[in-house]
Amino acid sequence: MQQDLNFRQASLALINWTRKAACVGGLALTVLITSPASDAEAQGLFSPVITVNEDVITGYELQQRALFLNVLGSVQGDPMTVARNDLIEDRLKRQVMSEVGLTLSEEEITEGMRELAQRTNLTLEQFLQSLKQAGVDPETVRDFTSAGIGWREYVRGRFSAQARPTDTEIDRAMGNSGSGSVQVLLSEVIMPINENNAAQVQELAIQISELKNPEAFAASAAQFSASDSRVDGGRLPWMPLSRLPSQLQEVVLSLEPGQITQPLPMQGAIAIFRMRGLREVDGRSASFAAIDYATYRIPGGRSAEALARAAELRDTVDTCDDLYGVNKDKDPALLFRGSLAPSEIPQDIALELSKMDPNESSAAVTRDNGQTLLFTMLCGRTSDVVAAQENGRASVANALVQQRLNSLAESLIEQLKANARIEGL
Repeated sequence: MQQDLNFRQASLALINWTRKAACVGGLALTVLITSPASDAEAQGLFSPVITVNEDVITGYELQQRALFLNVLGSVQGDPMTVARNDLIEDRLKRQVMSEVGLTLSEEEITEGMRELAQRTNLTLEQFLQSLKQAGVDPETVRDFTSAGIGWREYVRGRFSAQARPTDTEIDRAMGNSGSGSVQVLLSEVIMPINENNAAQVQELAIQISELKNPEAFAASAAQFSASDSRVDGGRLPWMPLSRLPSQLQEVVLSLEPGQITQPLPMQGAIAIFRMRGLREVDGRSASFAAIDYATYRIPGGRSAEALARAAELRDTVDTCDDLYGVNKDKDPALLFRGSLAPSEIPQDIALELSKMDPNESSAAVTRDNGQTLLFTMLCGRTSDVVAAQENGRASVANALVQQRLNSLAESLIEQLKANARIEGL
């Protein structure tokens, strides 16, 4: 299990952590912190239970890491098994970093811990105090953070040149090579979020992101998604990668078929995507300098009345121009019509527009803390091969680099494990 990936996954899981901390008493590991240990037991906790090339892992470290991961809510499987694997990998990584003389300053480690705390909208002091109340020692958090960011720096330093894509590879990923373009086959779950349902939606999003079965993902989309794709289990048709918002292109390119993204926050929603396929097709993919679209505000959020009004508009409006007639003699602020660069469009709206052909519409986006439904309609796209593709070029290059760094790091860890002397549990 790659520490850099674990570090990012834990950061996302911490969005939901503050609710779980209060419930730690019900976790399977509560026994570790609910009764004081005798002196003999305490000494036993600090005895070696695993050695990795003569580096020691104590029982206390193992229990602390398992408890920490459980509180984060990022564990898939048995916490003790996951903690064991994580700590073994930590030791191997630290040994490699020591060999090359890579050390972190206290400021770098503290900043990494502060980044984790910020994910929960807590100061570092509040974050550590809350974890301490749950039985997690601050040193456990420090060790987790320092291993993660240290390994990340080592991997970048060792493999950056090897992972850097060529211009041809970037062109191919963007569909700009002339020989072919990339299309993706995704499934999605888009769940509206507001201050009243934030805790429940965030918890549900994490659970969906951890699903292994494609049928379970499809069932979740059918039950919980607000997107029109819910009627087909969240399945979207093949689409050019270049149609997606640039931020989402980077995320999607890092997925292998069958993998699911972490929950992605958008304005008024949380999105989860599952990669079903990726292919190269003949011909260059279209790119766009501007997207012409319209939104019409319907009060009531996702109430039955508001959704019925959106369905009525969909049946009666043929083009974006027809919306001017719908809004005649009404508040002009209800209707927006504009042509914007893709990077200027809110991400949730951009995602809906990426699925549409001109004059198609959607009622998946909300505003005003879920109280307003946005009827969103694509009016047209303005093609600009050079300008539009250059805007997303850096994002695609970064995604390719990260994908390769992850792969190279995973291979190195497996090699280190194979060559290591590991004894114990």
